[in-house]
Amino acid sequence: MSRLYKEFVIEELNEKGHVTKVSFKKDPYFNFAYDVVDRLAVEKPDKLAMVWCNEAGDEKYITFSDVKENSDRIASWLLSLGIKKGDPVMLILKRHYEWWYFMIALHKIGAIAIPATNQLMTKDIEYRVNAASIKAVVCTSDGNISDLVDEAQAMTETLKVKIIVRGVKEGWISYEEGVKNAPPFVPPTGEARPKADEIMLMYFSSGTTGMPKMVAHNYYYPLGHIPTAVYWHNVAQDGLHFTVSETGWGKAVWGKLYGQWLAEATVFTFDFDRFNPLELLKRIEKYKVTTFCAPPTIYRFLIKEDLSGFDLSSLKYCTTAGEALNPEVFNKFREMTGIRIMEAFGQTETTACLMTPYWMEPKPGAMGKPSPHYDIDLVDEDGNSVEPGEVGEIVVRYGEEMPVGLMIGYYRDEERTNQARHDGLYHTGDTAWRDEDGYFWYVGRTDDIIKSSGYRIGPFEVESVIMEHKSVLECAVTGVPDPIRGNIVKATIVLAKGYNPSEELKKEIQEYVKSHTAPYKYPRIIEFVDELPKTISGKIRRTEIRARDRK
Repeated sequence: MSRLYKEFVIEELNEKGHVTKVSFKKDPYFNFAYDVVDRLAVEKPDKLAMVWCNEAGDEKYITFSDVKENSDRIASWLLSLGIKKGDPVMLILKRHYEWWYFMIALHKIGAIAIPATNQLMTKDIEYRVNAASIKAVVCTSDGNISDLVDEAQAMTETLKVKIIVRGVKEGWISYEEGVKNAPPFVPPTGEARPKADEIMLMYFSSGTTGMPKMVAHNYYYPLGHIPTAVYWHNVAQDGLHFTVSETGWGKAVWGKLYGQWLAEATVFTFDFDRFNPLELLKRIEKYKVTTFCAPPTIYRFLIKEDLSGFDLSSLKYCTTAGEALNPEVFNKFREMTGIRIMEAFGQTETTACLMTPYWMEPKPGAMGKPSPHYDIDLVDEDGNSVEPGEVGEIVVRYGEEMPVGLMIGYYRDEERTNQARHDGLYHTGDTAWRDEDGYFWYVGRTDDIIKSSGYRIGPFEVESVIMEHKSVLECAVTGVPDPIRGNIVKATIVLAKGYNPSEELKKEIQEYVKSHTAPYKYPRIIEFVDELPKTISGKIRRTEIRARDRK
């Protein structure tokens, strides 16, 4: 493991020599751009930071020296455009390698980076610009997203600078042309120098139950991803790590930037528009990816393919997060590849809170145990710890200082911040239970719990059984109001290829659930759909299904 980061301290080991507690020394001016990227550029200038390729067959091998040179140039140019410390800048750059250059450049000048997905629509952009007072947008020329930014700008007041990458457009500043004449970069000093406790990064949350919240993180946040990359992703300095994520999602900084580069690993990026499992497998084979991370949805598609047709011998380690992993997917993938999928849990507001590190034996469907730098507990509605086997809300306990990796708060929303964080607890809003071995098992969002005939039913436990049925590709379980039972269980299902909706199939699935879990959990209603409603980050919007059913 790299010792590049002097802030990382291992405090406790168990009897087997595995890490159980870590902490961080806080340099008041710690800055990932200067203290990690630039330092690597000096000490190991030819070390690969990234291998990038796209659907057209283009590829690029990027060293840490390349990242420093390009980020310096961009930082200098942005300062000349009037972008300075504290200015919010939204990045809509898909999986283009320029995203990494801009992120590091913004960290260097102290501007607030706000990554966003190219799947946003005009009203989404308008909301974000107005909510965060965004001053500049850096946007890809691919697709029509720049047109939508133009439409949104007419309904905003703060957006002044529009930069377009890989193209030229009227009313926009060309990145390629503008950066050519950038003067040598001079790092800011004095009050212009970014401090570690100031806002470095903001993400708009998924918005599964309303308008997205602005999650703010400071310059210490990257350090919280060291356990993510080293203990969970199990990256190696001579390995190639591939996390499947568009750069507009929080998962990108989990798996494509901070922890991986702190561990001196090379990240792999496949720049694609539409997910195709076969194309993904081809890249893993061609570039010899060694460690891989993807949401469960990706694995669900992969196990439907003939993996024996690909040479995946380079692949040594696989992980997942973003939503709960169904045991059926775990078991099938292991059967096909021999590799166990190691699960973790976290949020936009945190780094990985629960994880199955490389030394731990995974239990299919379990999220693992607390990350060594978080104090995680399960509590009831009164904030009291619950016993093993009882369902409680996942919380992070903290003292006088917030743990490294936990958000500063919700930007410009003190009320929401205080609702989530009070009395020494950060409330995740997610529920789970803990077994006798200390493993955590996901149940659902606090507002997703179905109360039926006196029973409390977590959607995930029913979905996991339904997913075992060969006809099911994806499913979402919700509660439907019922005058007798209070609520009844409903399953909204996307069928796998070769299966068609029918009453017979509904009954078959219902009987399967009855015979494989407690009968009271079976879906009394089944609806077949072509696709499930999801957030722009790919999470299922059960709230939308419930709202539609109420109508």
